[in-house]
Amino acid sequence: MGGEGEGAGGLEPEKGQIERSAGLASARFRILSFALGPQLGQCCGGHVRVSLELFAAGDLARVRDFAAREAAGPFATVGRVGPRGLERALVEGEHPAAAIEGDRVTETFGEARRDLVLFGAGHVGRALVLALAPLPFRVVWVDPRPDAFPGAVPGNVTLVRPADPVAVLDQVADGAFVLVMTHDHALDLAIVDAALHGTRFPHVGVIGSATKRARFEKRLREVGHGPAAIARLICPIGATGPKSKLPAVIAAATAVELIVADERLKAVGERRSEPLLASVGGGRAS
Repeated sequence: MGGEGEGAGGLEPEKGQIERSAGLASARFRILSFALGPQLGQCCGGHVRVSLELFAAGDLARVRDFAAREAAGPFATVGRVGPRGLERALVEGEHPAAAIEGDRVTETFGEARRDLVLFGAGHVGRALVLALAPLPFRVVWVDPRPDAFPGAVPGNVTLVRPADPVAVLDQVADGAFVLVMTHDHALDLAIVDAALHGTRFPHVGVIGSATKRARFEKRLREVGHGPAAIARLICPIGATGPKSKLPAVIAAATAVELIVADERLKAVGERRSEPLLASVGGGRAS
């Protein structure tokens, strides 16, 4: 069910009433118009146009194709309502806004998400994954330990258990954010060393303290990183937020930093990288 209009934010609980009013079984695709106050009993007023679509078993392959496209990123379709329902065509180039104009329906699917590689599944890593669940990030969560990950993870997360965590960076698309919080300081340093080579990753952060940062700066200079590369390192992450050391608080502050960094890059017209999942296997675990 899709919709557009004013004051339609609380429409979800009214689906049953709308479907009964539509008599959806009599048509594959219908467009309806409702006054929110008189017809649906909402206090906000306004009106909404709603599209309702009926899918049959024979549509399963088409629905799966759309689901795969949606998981990969945003796209749009334009279609016209005919006897067999809505006949859609993919929109090339810039995506238009969703709209219903007579029998012409423009739809938008998916969400533009920033690729983010998170190394480490400790307490802060787990809290951060939950904080990022509703935010526009595709998270690849990396930890080589066999029992590191929880039994369930949000839908925007892919689990990776590599023998060599550092090598995961070679498979990651340019433009991804990198966060490091493993169980091993030496591994943290190795990942940061690899992530700071070149300018592939615009945001590289490490959990820690001022003391850890000083130690990392010294080691990075020793292995050949210059001042510009070292200045790009964000350590400790979440330091601009509350001072609490609770994992959930650190995760919340870090999530804000990530959103700000993502918005800043989009504002200067950075081209978003291709989906990260295709590079690391596309599954929930590997």
